[in-house]
Amino acid sequence: MATAAVSETHSGIVFFTEDRAYKLKKPVDLGFLDFTTREARERACHEEVRLNRRFAPDVYLGVADVLGPDGQVCDHLVTMRRMPSERRLSRLVENHEPVEDALRATARILAAWHAEAPRSARISAEGTRDALRARWNASFDEVRPFHGGTMDRAAATEIEELTTAFLAGREPLFDARINAGRVVDGHGDLLATDVFCLDDGPRVLDCLEFDERLRCLDGLDDASFLAMDLERLGAPRLAERFVDWYTEYAADPAPSSLRHHYVAYRAFVRAKVACLRVAQGDPRPASDARAFTDVALRHLRAGEVGLIIVGGLPGTGKTSLAGALADRLGCTLLSSDRIRKELASMAPEDSGAAPYGTGIYTPEWSRRTYGELAERAALLLRSGENVVLDASWTSKHERELVSTVAVQEHARLFALRCDAPADLTAERIRTRARTASDADISIAAAMSAQAAPWPEAVTIDTGGDLARALEQALATVRPHGAEDVWPRRPYLSPG
Repeated sequence: MATAAVSETHSGIVFFTEDRAYKLKKPVDLGFLDFTTREARERACHEEVRLNRRFAPDVYLGVADVLGPDGQVCDHLVTMRRMPSERRLSRLVENHEPVEDALRATARILAAWHAEAPRSARISAEGTRDALRARWNASFDEVRPFHGGTMDRAAATEIEELTTAFLAGREPLFDARINAGRVVDGHGDLLATDVFCLDDGPRVLDCLEFDERLRCLDGLDDASFLAMDLERLGAPRLAERFVDWYTEYAADPAPSSLRHHYVAYRAFVRAKVACLRVAQGDPRPASDARAFTDVALRHLRAGEVGLIIVGGLPGTGKTSLAGALADRLGCTLLSSDRIRKELASMAPEDSGAAPYGTGIYTPEWSRRTYGELAERAALLLRSGENVVLDASWTSKHERELVSTVAVQEHARLFALRCDAPADLTAERIRTRARTASDADISIAAAMSAQAAPWPEAVTIDTGGDLARALEQALATVRPHGAEDVWPRRPYLSPG
């Protein structure tokens, strides 16, 4: 039998009986909310019930009046079913109990609401790149006094730099999200303590009701709030799986960079709040500030938009490495051999063999091919996609072209040059199956003679097995570790 209890927050008091919970709004003015009049508290109670019934209609029972000694209404209570505290998602995660089914169902509930949630120009305005950038900048300003103290200065500086670069180059991504109806009136405060895992499915409580603007957000941002909280509880893989399930149910094609960005944003807000609590005289949140800062930085690093060029002479295995790298990181792969054939209205496997510098391999054809590579890469980078470009990159001019693209699109450029022994590359050329490449041994020799030095590239030894070469490449393009990549996976049938 549940016992009676009382719980207090900065804005309310909750009274628990055996099967009910009654929430009373405190008559306080906290700046971001003002409950100093009975009428304001009544409106807030009705709004809380209305909004939360979107997620848990059988929990929020209504609003009850409180009568004074004179029999007149003096206050109001949100009336709820009492949830079993031992079934809180946060407690289950901390106790390492199985929660996958409940998380999957929570993702379905959230995506289902987002599909029918209100949308408007006013709501969309909160999901623009500039609106998000303004919120980040406000947080940066608030935590700056804590640099070198509660918040590590180097970490805070890197977070600001990575955030600024991501947002500077991704306005088309945020515009596309708005145009696709991804910005909605959502939950706004999805924490593991407010999800109860019952036998007949989860109940999601306590959406953000006091500020409508904070509840208007990208659906992925809404889901990322819980992902961030799962990481706080020491369950990063559950966080990743939850976002996977949400994007499947929402049919959301968001690039992995945006997934990371929203988790980082939510973590940094929590780091800021922890800093402010320390400033108010409570030293205990200092460790939380550091932990949330680490989460934010890790996700911003993993979500950094990158342009990876993989080059080398024929037979060095550059195409194999580029493909393996794109698969591992969830990048879009563009190949010069395929684009060259496409521009010539040829299938990739059609032969375009010709002497060096002739046919579809003249300087003019190469300029068209590499120009097309650069244009397509730019469009993808603006959309938050990481891109791998597979080409020989023997020309300095061609490398400078994509370097300019990386600068313009605020993407980090990585240059990898594949290298293998000459006898091995010759053997590979002689024995390989038909591919989009038309290079033979004589063309490889001519290319080698004309190749411009490439000192800025990291040389990858591709003379051994592919797994070893991939490991070397990952160490370059993910220097902080590839375990937090969260590649976008193909859609599965949600179960």
